[in-house]
Amino acid sequence: MLDNKLLRQDIAAIAKQLKPRGFKLNIEQITQLETSRKDIQTKTQALQNQRNAHAKQIGQAKARGEDIEPLLAAMKNSSDELKQLEHQLTEIQTQLNKCLAEIPNLPHDSVPLGDSENDNVEVRQWSTPPSFNFTPKDHVDLGAQHNLLDFVTAAKIAGARFSLMRGVMAKLHRALGQFMLDLHTREHGYEEMYVPFMVNHDSLFGTGQLPKFADDQFNVDFDPPMSMIPTAEVPVVNTIRNEILTADQLPLKLVCHTPCFRSEAGSYGKDTRGMIRQHQFEKVELVQIVKAEDSYQALEELTTHAEAVLQHLKLPYRVVALCTADLGFAATKTYDLEVWLPAQQRYREISSCSNTEAFQARRMQARWRNPQTGKPELVHTLNGSGLAIGRTLVAILENYQDEQGRIHLPEVLWPYMDGVKIIE
Repeated sequence: MLDNKLLRQDIAAIAKQLKPRGFKLNIEQITQLETSRKDIQTKTQALQNQRNAHAKQIGQAKARGEDIEPLLAAMKNSSDELKQLEHQLTEIQTQLNKCLAEIPNLPHDSVPLGDSENDNVEVRQWSTPPSFNFTPKDHVDLGAQHNLLDFVTAAKIAGARFSLMRGVMAKLHRALGQFMLDLHTREHGYEEMYVPFMVNHDSLFGTGQLPKFADDQFNVDFDPPMSMIPTAEVPVVNTIRNEILTADQLPLKLVCHTPCFRSEAGSYGKDTRGMIRQHQFEKVELVQIVKAEDSYQALEELTTHAEAVLQHLKLPYRVVALCTADLGFAATKTYDLEVWLPAQQRYREISSCSNTEAFQARRMQARWRNPQTGKPELVHTLNGSGLAIGRTLVAILENYQDEQGRIHLPEVLWPYMDGVKIIE
């Protein structure tokens, strides 16, 4: 959530900053609500002063033995009017909060301007895509050839956009998650977490999934309502909701491996073949909680941690800076990692690494106490996939295949595969 003070100071400037994101700020509505709020607050304060004056007059009149009934009646009228104004103020503040909750984060000055994903800017590439002397198969055909990746049975059990893995393919999927966790905890200094796979709606609001992405959630009919997590970012970041951290607790570096559940609302017809876009998938998520002055250095660091997974697996990839129109709702700056998929002859997203600055922290009231001032300050939160496991598996199948359809596994995974080096 944006700082309401920014809107009060210069709402036109905020609207101008949001325009490149494709978001039109309703200046008139917010200005009217803010004017009404100020007007009612002024009247409320005047009535509170009047009621206090009546109370003082009643005490003085009692002491003099005078009739206090007229003063009691006037005080009651003031109290009744005050209750009405307080009710109106609550309604206006609710409407104002609803407007604020739907405004995306402001893009950082370094974010490239653009109207669509076509305007994203490549920052760097790592390694060269493999060259085959045969037509490479995609992961669906490779999985079917080995009878280890089954979308037909998954559809029978659950429906479209689910997958079923058997034998060594399931082992490879598990091995990838274990390898990623080991890398991030042993070499990058992250603390591993295990979290609930269902969260309440306060948590979804805190990280920005609600109200903006209500249609993307798989909801559970509990009281109070709950939803399956769309990413481990939600429960991990919400561990600091309504907390005041100490200076020596920062930076917090957390990693978590969970399933993710997404309805993929609005994406029907896209990536319907295979594992690229699923209702259920697994991901290793990186989260950093830092002081404001450290967040952009932390973004660069977190991005290199995600890149390290691809480098250890020797998978060609590129880093892309998302343009203003392609930024996520809560992000102020994002790097996408895109891995090379030979069957598609293109790079595809495998991780998004984002800085949300204080946007999520303000929604969650997540703070740290500055020992120099003694006052609490909002933290900055960052997150990134390190990595999406299903898409990593897809990339290995396609990049490590030979002409017979055998998969030569990356050496770094051999210790996790009980000696299996080739899927054949």
